[in-house]
Formats: sequence, structure tokens, C-alpha cells
Amino acid sequence: MQRNSILNERHRQLGSKLDGDTWNNMPIPWSYNSCPHDEVIATRSRAGLYDVSALNIVNVSGPDAEAVIDRLVTIDVTRLKPGTARLGGEVNEAGALVDDIMIIRDAADKFRISHGSGATPKTLAELSAGKNVKIEADLDVHILSLQGPVSLDVLAPHTPANLAALPYFNHVETTLFGKKVTLGRGGYSGERGYEVYCTAADAVFLWDAILEAGKPKGVIPCSWTALDLTRVEGGLLFFPFEMPEGDTTPWEVNMDWAVDLDKKGDYIGKAAVLALKGRERVKQAGMIVTHHEAVEGGAKIYDGEKEVGVVTSASYSRLLMQSLAMVHLKPSHSNLGTRLTIASKAGKLAALVVPTPFYDPLRQRTHPEKKR
Repeated sequence: MQRNSILNERHRQLGSKLDGDTWNNMPIPWSYNSCPHDEVIATRSRAGLYDVSALNIVNVSGPDAEAVIDRLVTIDVTRLKPGTARLGGEVNEAGALVDDIMIIRDAADKFRISHGSGATPKTLAELSAGKNVKIEADLDVHILSLQGPVSLDVLAPHTPANLAALPYFNHVETTLFGKKVTLGRGGYSGERGYEVYCTAADAVFLWDAILEAGKPKGVIPCSWTALDLTRVEGGLLFFPFEMPEGDTTPWEVNMDWAVDLDKKGDYIGKAAVLALKGRERVKQAGMIVTHHEAVEGGAKIYDGEKEVGVVTSASYSRLLMQSLAMVHLKPSHSNLGTRLTIASKAGKLAALVVPTPFYDPLRQRTHPEKKR
């Protein structure tokens, strides 16, 4: 069943044809009349407003909600406090990642799950059988994501919530421009940002109100191409593109933070995923490519004649003036400073293993208060 954002008319007015690839069965605005590189600059220096309503949101509630979700993911859900959220690993019985998932806790028996295009709906249905839990896909919710250094200044005057004090991955039920919303601190850009969860009935009003309030500060609407450019600069994973093997483990994409080793409760694939730690076949890494354009995902990486890896996602960053590639490499070839060759459509290109994120390597933009 095709889903549609209530904001599609706004996207068309901005120049989107909405005729490219869909995501989660929703047409998305891959481009506007504006240049996506200019949109990235706006996001990095001011703020950009994105429509990320294509995310799948599932409401999970009832006495058994915590127990069901705790069986779903590799993090200890019992530690999550209301008003907080956490990214977790979701693996199958073989310990392989099967979706990109965030667990959002609203109350003791009330959760929201934000997930990508993987196995979550099927697995949730299986885990909830016979349990006292209600699972509902939220087909009404719209998510507006304001990303950039002035995002707090734009939103704070128009909500009674103390946004300045809201920690990363925390959220609060409040109002914004007089409309009932949930405001969460987070995003997919590598910048300070906030996500506005609202009803379809309020989405157009809030989209317009945020842009109007942000206009004096240079806030502009931004396309999904710009969002993808910022997330590659930020070294942020996107399921399934960063998991091309089909049986990629959390350890192979540096997701150690998404597996609680001391979790006492059982979950799908627990024995397998724990046994696979230290047995990585590949390692997620970043490479700078000697080229004036982005290389294509899927391009093979070589050390001489020996194939040692593959490009998972890539972009040309006009901000950094570099061709960036997120890659999987054999562990023996993943050390910083390793020089390799990418066999792309443009020819054989020299590439260097470098630290990620490419942009803001200490993540001080998203976590300015974190001690280093």
C-alpha cells in the first residue's frame, strides 16, 4: 500500500516531482529547485527543514510491551526511562542485522518504534502472539526534522518546553505554535537538531510556521538528496546500504554501542551475536577518494589485484571539497592511512582510509555538552 506525506503539495511547489524511488512505500522529495549542496551549507551553517515522514512508526503499548520489545533488540529496554530513546541492534537467529531501529519510550507501558525497511513488522507480530500487547502502525504521524545550529533558536520561542535543557535522544510531549506535538532532540544530519512528531492535520501548518519563523535566520526547506549528503559526511549508517553482505553483524559496522553485553534478558539471536564478537569478516570504514565526483555504491576495492572491500555509500561533499566513501574492508586493510584502489565506473581511483565521521569527527555539533 502506497503511503503519501500530507506535505506532497509543498514539495511539488518547491520543485520536487515525487517520481523517484520511494522509501517505505512513500514517494519522497529527492530534489527541489534549489541545489542540494546549497541545502547542505544551509543545514551546516543555519538550519534546514526536512520531511522525514517516510520513517515507519509503530506504537506498542500494554502490560507486555516492555517484555516484547526487550526480546526484539540487543539493548536492555528495561533501562530506558520514559522520555528517552535509544538506537538498538535488531538481529536474526544467526546474529545478522535485519533492520535499523530506534526504541522510543513514552511511558512504562507505552513505546514507539521507529524503523526502516527491514524485518521489524514480521518479527513484532511473532513476538506479540499470545501477549497482552497492542501493536499499531501509525499511518497518521508526520515527522518534520529541523537540523542545524540555529534550530534551537528557531523553535524555542514557540514552545513551552525547555528545549535548551533537552538532552540528545530525549523527547517531550508539548505544543509548538499552539499545536500538540512530541519534540525530540536528534536527527540524521550530524548537526544539532529537533524532530517534530505531529498529526497529518497539523503538518502543513507546522511546516509553514517553522519556515516562517526561521526565515530571518536563513532556514530553508531541504531535500532528501541533501539529507543523504549530510548523513554520509556524518558517517551515519543506513540500512540496508551499509549491510550489503546480507548477514552483516553489528560488530562489522562498529555498532558495539547498540549491543548491551551485560543484558540479562534473552532476545532473538543473542547467543549467535555474542559469539560473533571478535570474528569480524569486514570492518566499516571511511575513505577519501581522489576524484571530483562521488563513486557508486557497490564499487569494488582492491589492494593491487586482490579484492579487499566494497563501497557501501558515497557522496561528493562540496562542503569538504572531497569525494567520500563509506566502505567495508577486510580487517587487515582497515587501518587508518591504508592506500587502496577503487574500481569505479570512472576508472581506477586512488583512495585513503581515514577517520569517520568525515565531518565533525568528535561529534561536538550534536553533543556539545559531552566531555571528551
